[in-house]
Amino acid sequence: MNSAASVPRIFAEPRRVNRTLRSERRRRQGPDAARFIIDDICDDIIERLAFVRHTPGRSLVIGACSAELAAFLRLSDGFLHADHTADPAQPIAGGPYDLAAIVGQLDAVNDLPGALIHLRYALAPGGLAIASFVGGASLPRLRAAMLAADGERPAARIHPMVDHRAAPQLLQRAGWKDPVVDTHRLTVRYSSLDRLVNDLRDQGLTGALADPAPPLGKAALERARAAFLALADDDGKVSETFEIITLTGRRSLAGR
Repeated sequence: MNSAASVPRIFAEPRRVNRTLRSERRRRQGPDAARFIIDDICDDIIERLAFVRHTPGRSLVIGACSAELAAFLRLSDGFLHADHTADPAQPIAGGPYDLAAIVGQLDAVNDLPGALIHLRYALAPGGLAIASFVGGASLPRLRAAMLAADGERPAARIHPMVDHRAAPQLLQRAGWKDPVVDTHRLTVRYSSLDRLVNDLRDQGLTGALADPAPPLGKAALERARAAFLALADDDGKVSETFEIITLTGRRSLAGR
């Protein structure tokens, strides 16, 4: 595992935690708050567990856990520990678990290989890990709008995301058994940039950079809004893309 001194500090852990807590408050206080990415990931975890017929006795979920996923994991008196803000890059307490799932969160972790190793060590022999998060092919139209807003001096307003093509090597380095990487995409249509930003805030997908760019000024914000709407289809709505990367694997029966 990489030492702390050798891991580049791209993200700030307090900012990752704060965005998660703020998103939880937004979803509690607003009945119409967006949660389509959270629900998509949680529903996908349920489908994967049903497909491989894995019925965990002890489960861990890091990140938002839908009511449906929680109910599924508690079937047959299963134990569930849900921690919305645990740092995936630190050793995971409370194990061993038969299932360790991460909903989001890995998009803003400095030591991703280390996080995947900790996830493996949290499992019982033969235990299953599932980690899903927003990947590098996401938000192309938001990126274009931010570039238009900043003009000739673009700032880092959207943090770097994992390229799914690099994920298999990460899993091999982390020692996962039977590693699988797959992706799918969600397309969501927006009538304004502001609605997209609200959806990102609702789901804890805002920035967590250690050195964030300064806020957009009024003029730059208007340029961003105009650039976003310039990408609209004939009906006036912009089709934005979210790529969901899912990593699955096991700890060996030998416990390595």
